[in-house]
Amino acid sequence: MYQPPHFREDRREVQHALIRNHPLGLLISSGEGGLLANPIPFRLVNSDLGMGTLQAHMARANPQWRALAAGAEVLVVFQGADHYVTPSWYETKRETGKVVPTWNYAIVQVRGTVRVIEDSQWLRALVGRLTDGHESRRMIPWAVDDAPDDFITAQLKGIVGIEVQITAIEGKWKVSQNRNEADRRGVAEGLDAEASDTAGAMAAMVRERGGL
Repeated sequence: MYQPPHFREDRREVQHALIRNHPLGLLISSGEGGLLANPIPFRLVNSDLGMGTLQAHMARANPQWRALAAGAEVLVVFQGADHYVTPSWYETKRETGKVVPTWNYAIVQVRGTVRVIEDSQWLRALVGRLTDGHESRRMIPWAVDDAPDDFITAQLKGIVGIEVQITAIEGKWKVSQNRNEADRRGVAEGLDAEASDTAGAMAAMVRERGGL
């Protein structure tokens, strides 16, 4: 990943937090048919032991898992908040006009080796943990055990598990750090005026990273 120094984020706890908050990763690998890519919700574990491990499952009908079983290295991309930035928000536009549009974003890329898992008990435990993690914020959480046992057993036969041992991790927060203070302030205020959750999240990042 192209990494200008002012956008680079090497703090492991910050990288891991983005993965936990945006767990739908794009799983990319190469197989006999070329490149394969699928969006997969991941669970980060062992984050206190080095770079951590990613766990997930995919449909047995998905051909990517067979490429993974053959020993393919993987790249997983986790996308955080992002937003278009118009030059109209820059003070520099009013001063010189020498500005162009850009896009702000936060992203984490993970590389690793993969283990494919077909053990039904492991899969059941993983599905339960994934479900509990996402349902925990609901007033009446749904649990895997709410469904009939024979139904869940049949569903588990249709998936395979994957475990990615992370060997490299990179973070990039491109949030206007390369602009002067007046431009950064204009970007934050412009995003505020967009009045959306995504714009608000990016405005907060611009202020935090830009010292506003």
